[in-house]
Amino acid sequence: MIFADSLVNGFLGSNLMGQAIVAVQLLGSVVMFAVIIGKWKELGFVSIMTRRFLRDFASGGDVIEYYLNHRPGQGSTGVVAIYAHTCERLLNLLSPSVRTLLAGHHTTGDGAAALTAREVELVRGACEHVLDEEEIRLEGGMGVIATVVALAPMLGLLGTVWGVLDAFAEMGSAGSANLATIAPSISAALVTTVVGLLIAIPGVIAFNRMNATIRNIMSDMEGFADELTGRIACEYQGRGA
Repeated sequence: MIFADSLVNGFLGSNLMGQAIVAVQLLGSVVMFAVIIGKWKELGFVSIMTRRFLRDFASGGDVIEYYLNHRPGQGSTGVVAIYAHTCERLLNLLSPSVRTLLAGHHTTGDGAAALTAREVELVRGACEHVLDEEEIRLEGGMGVIATVVALAPMLGLLGTVWGVLDAFAEMGSAGSANLATIAPSISAALVTTVVGLLIAIPGVIAFNRMNATIRNIMSDMEGFADELTGRIACEYQGRGA
């Protein structure tokens, strides 16, 4: 309570520049915490969906079986999006008769669904492209958090230096170095730095935690993409040749 009163009194006693900087810092903190809350929800959803999908996919048979049974598509994210777009690309490369058989969940027969090495590389390229897109999507919003975390204390330092300059200017005009006269101005000047640190510290903690979660999800996606393209090559490249 005393700490809050000190901040309020310091803010009210600061100059116009200091008050403007605090207002900008608070606005940035609102944006940052809104992004943090939204990002936590997104990462939690993606993590749960990733674990569930990998478990279901591992229990399946043919690499395309899960796609034919569930038809994941629009709105999918993470490994599900990688799988869905890769399977769509795979089906587009297969002949119409094979696609009809697969749509009816019939077997294709030896050699019926064979792909050339070039076609397998096309499927691999599509998979890697979606992987890159999903990694970029996962990192979305992190730049906002990093920007606020970096700028908040820097703006606070600017406000403090500006306030100290004004305090020394007032002391010079008064021709006195009385501590009772200059102390309130110095105290008010420090408010911007305190506010900047109060914003940056929880922002850094949240950023590092979310960054670790993103790295774990990316690792799962990259491992799945490698496994998926490897299984497609094993199951479809030159089958029956």
